[in-house]
Amino acid sequence: MELAEAFDVAQDEFAGRVHRIRADQWDNGTPCVDWSVRDLVNHLTGEHLWAPWLLRGATLEEVGDRFDGDVLGADPVASWDRAAAASRTAVHEPEVLEETVHTSGGLTPTDEYLRQMTLDLTVHAWDLARGIGADDRLDAELVELVYGYAADRVDSWQGVGVFDPPVEPPTGAGRQQELVALLGREP
Repeated sequence: MELAEAFDVAQDEFAGRVHRIRADQWDNGTPCVDWSVRDLVNHLTGEHLWAPWLLRGATLEEVGDRFDGDVLGADPVASWDRAAAASRTAVHEPEVLEETVHTSGGLTPTDEYLRQMTLDLTVHAWDLARGIGADDRLDAELVELVYGYAADRVDSWQGVGVFDPPVEPPTGAGRQQELVALLGREP
Protein backbone atom coordinates (compact mmCIF):
# COMPACT_ATOMS: atom_id res chain seq x y z
CA MET A 1 0.00 0.00 0.00
CA GLU A 2 1.42 3.38 -1.01
CA LEU A 3 1.61 6.09 1.65
CA ALA A 4 -1.08 8.37 0.19
CA GLU A 5 -3.40 5.38 -0.16
CA ALA A 6 -2.70 4.35 3.45
CA PHE A 7 -3.49 7.90 4.56
CA ASP A 8 -6.81 7.75 2.67
CA VAL A 9 -7.72 4.36 4.13
CA ALA A 10 -6.88 5.52 7.66
CA GLN A 11 -8.85 8.71 7.17
CA ASP A 12 -11.82 6.66 5.91
CA GLU A 13 -11.56 4.38 8.96
CA PHE A 14 -11.77 7.38 11.28
CA ALA A 15 -14.44 9.19 9.25
CA GLY A 16 -16.66 6.12 9.18
CA ARG A 17 -16.72 6.13 12.95
CA VAL A 18 -17.24 9.90 13.19
CA HIS A 19 -20.37 9.44 11.10
CA ARG A 20 -21.65 6.79 13.55
CA ILE A 21 -21.51 9.05 16.61
CA ARG A 22 -24.96 9.55 18.08
CA ALA A 23 -25.89 12.87 19.68
CA ASP A 24 -25.75 11.29 23.16
CA GLN A 25 -22.21 9.89 22.68
CA TRP A 26 -20.08 13.03 22.37
CA ASP A 27 -19.27 13.03 26.09
CA ASN A 28 -18.45 9.28 26.22
CA GLY A 29 -15.00 8.31 27.41
CA THR A 30 -12.39 6.78 25.12
CA PRO A 31 -9.29 4.65 25.66
CA CYS A 32 -7.44 8.00 25.69
CA VAL A 33 -8.41 8.52 29.32
CA ASP A 34 -8.18 12.31 29.25
CA TRP A 35 -10.34 12.61 26.12
CA SER A 36 -14.04 12.26 25.52
CA VAL A 37 -15.33 11.33 22.07
CA ARG A 38 -15.66 15.05 21.31
CA ASP A 39 -12.10 15.74 22.51
CA LEU A 40 -10.76 12.94 20.31
CA VAL A 41 -12.59 14.16 17.21
CA ASN A 42 -11.52 17.73 18.00
CA HIS A 43 -7.88 16.58 18.22
CA LEU A 44 -7.91 14.95 14.79
CA THR A 45 -9.97 17.73 13.21
CA GLY A 46 -7.37 20.21 14.43
CA GLU A 47 -4.57 18.08 12.96
CA HIS A 48 -6.34 17.99 9.62
CA LEU A 49 -6.91 21.73 9.66
CA TRP A 50 -3.16 22.19 10.15
CA ALA A 51 -2.15 19.75 7.42
CA PRO A 52 -2.95 21.83 4.30
CA TRP A 53 -1.05 24.77 5.75
CA LEU A 54 2.01 22.71 6.63
CA LEU A 55 1.96 20.83 3.33
CA ARG A 56 2.00 24.18 1.51
CA GLY A 57 5.12 25.16 3.45
CA ALA A 58 3.70 27.32 6.23
CA THR A 59 5.67 27.57 9.46
CA LEU A 60 4.16 26.95 12.88
CA GLU A 61 4.33 30.69 13.51
CA GLU A 62 2.41 31.42 10.31
CA VAL A 63 -0.37 29.04 11.31
CA GLY A 64 -0.30 30.44 14.83
CA ASP A 65 -3.12 29.64 17.23
CA ARG A 66 -5.96 29.67 14.69
CA PHE A 67 -6.72 25.98 15.37
CA ASP A 68 -6.40 26.04 19.15
CA GLY A 69 -9.36 25.13 21.33
CA ASP A 70 -12.67 23.85 20.04
CA VAL A 71 -12.54 23.57 16.26
CA LEU A 72 -15.75 21.51 16.04
CA GLY A 73 -18.35 24.15 16.76
CA ALA A 74 -22.03 23.32 16.66
CA ASP A 75 -21.71 20.70 13.90
CA PRO A 76 -18.75 18.45 14.76
CA VAL A 77 -19.31 15.98 11.94
CA ALA A 78 -19.40 18.71 9.27
CA SER A 79 -16.31 20.31 10.82
CA TRP A 80 -14.47 16.99 10.61
CA ASP A 81 -15.62 16.44 7.03
CA ARG A 82 -14.36 19.86 5.89
CA ALA A 83 -10.98 19.42 7.60
CA ALA A 84 -10.56 15.88 6.27
CA ALA A 85 -11.42 16.90 2.71
CA ALA A 86 -8.90 19.74 2.79
CA SER A 87 -6.11 17.57 4.20
CA ARG A 88 -6.81 14.78 1.69
CA THR A 89 -6.62 17.25 -1.18
CA ALA A 90 -3.32 18.61 0.15
CA VAL A 91 -1.84 15.11 0.57
CA HIS A 92 -2.56 14.35 -3.08
CA GLU A 93 -0.92 17.46 -4.50
CA PRO A 94 1.78 16.62 -7.06
CA GLU A 95 5.23 16.07 -5.58
CA VAL A 96 4.06 16.77 -2.01
CA LEU A 97 5.98 13.72 -0.75
CA GLU A 98 9.23 15.22 -1.96
CA GLU A 99 8.89 18.23 0.36
CA THR A 100 9.46 18.93 4.03
CA VAL A 101 7.04 20.36 6.58
CA HIS A 102 7.56 22.47 9.65
CA THR A 103 6.60 20.59 12.81
CA SER A 104 7.26 21.03 16.51
CA GLY A 105 10.22 18.66 15.98
CA GLY A 106 11.72 20.89 13.27
CA LEU A 107 11.74 20.41 9.52
CA THR A 108 10.35 16.96 8.81
CA PRO A 109 10.20 15.03 5.53
CA THR A 110 6.62 15.02 4.30
CA ASP A 111 6.50 11.24 4.08
CA GLU A 112 7.40 11.02 7.79
CA TYR A 113 4.72 13.60 8.64
CA LEU A 114 2.13 11.61 6.67
CA ARG A 115 3.17 8.35 8.37
CA GLN A 116 2.60 10.06 11.72
CA MET A 117 -0.82 11.31 10.60
CA THR A 118 -1.72 7.86 9.27
CA LEU A 119 -0.74 6.28 12.56
CA ASP A 120 -2.78 8.83 14.49
CA LEU A 121 -5.85 8.29 12.30
CA THR A 122 -5.55 4.52 12.61
CA VAL A 123 -5.18 4.25 16.37
CA HIS A 124 -7.77 6.94 16.99
CA ALA A 125 -10.25 5.17 14.70
CA TRP A 126 -9.93 2.24 17.11
CA ASP A 127 -10.21 4.57 20.12
CA LEU A 128 -13.30 6.22 18.68
CA ALA A 129 -14.91 2.87 17.90
CA ARG A 130 -14.36 1.84 21.51
CA GLY A 131 -15.75 5.15 22.76
CA ILE A 132 -19.00 4.79 20.83
CA GLY A 133 -19.36 1.01 21.00
CA ALA A 134 -18.87 0.53 17.25
CA ASP A 135 -17.02 -2.16 15.33
CA ASP A 136 -13.32 -1.58 16.05
CA ARG A 137 -11.91 -3.80 13.28
CA LEU A 138 -9.47 -1.93 11.05
CA ASP A 139 -8.24 -2.58 7.53
CA ALA A 140 -5.70 -5.41 7.87
CA GLU A 141 -3.22 -4.04 5.32
CA LEU A 142 -3.33 -0.62 7.01
CA VAL A 143 -2.76 -2.21 10.43
CA GLU A 144 0.25 -4.11 9.10
CA LEU A 145 1.79 -0.96 7.61
CA VAL A 146 1.18 1.13 10.73
CA TYR A 147 2.45 -1.63 13.02
CA GLY A 148 5.74 -1.79 11.12
CA TYR A 149 6.13 1.97 11.39
CA ALA A 150 5.24 2.12 15.10
CA ALA A 151 7.33 -0.90 16.15
CA ASP A 152 10.46 0.79 14.85
CA ARG A 153 9.78 4.00 16.79
CA VAL A 154 7.83 3.16 19.93
CA ASP A 155 10.88 3.23 22.20
CA SER A 156 11.70 6.80 21.15
CA TRP A 157 8.14 7.91 21.99
CA GLN A 158 8.33 6.83 25.63
CA GLY A 159 8.35 9.62 28.18
CA VAL A 160 7.48 12.37 25.70
CA GLY A 161 3.69 12.13 25.97
CA VAL A 162 3.04 10.64 22.53
CA PHE A 163 1.70 7.25 23.67
CA ASP A 164 1.41 5.37 26.93
CA PRO A 165 3.96 2.59 27.40
CA PRO A 166 3.19 -0.62 25.52
CA VAL A 167 1.10 -3.26 27.26
CA GLU A 168 1.35 -7.00 26.82
CA PRO A 169 -1.05 -8.21 24.12
CA PRO A 170 -3.15 -11.26 24.93
CA THR A 171 -1.80 -14.68 24.00
CA GLY A 172 -2.59 -15.43 20.38
CA ALA A 173 -3.28 -11.77 19.61
CA GLY A 174 -3.75 -10.71 16.03
CA ARG A 175 -1.79 -7.86 14.50
CA GLN A 176 -4.46 -5.26 15.34
CA GLN A 177 -4.39 -6.26 19.01
CA GLU A 178 -0.60 -6.14 18.90
CA LEU A 179 -0.74 -2.64 17.40
CA VAL A 180 -3.06 -1.16 20.01
CA ALA A 181 -1.09 -2.86 22.80
CA LEU A 182 2.14 -1.45 21.35
CA LEU A 183 0.55 1.99 21.56
CA GLY A 184 -0.38 1.60 25.23
CA ARG A 185 -3.97 0.45 24.89
CA GLU A 186 -5.61 -2.62 26.39
CA PRO A 187 -6.78 -4.67 23.40
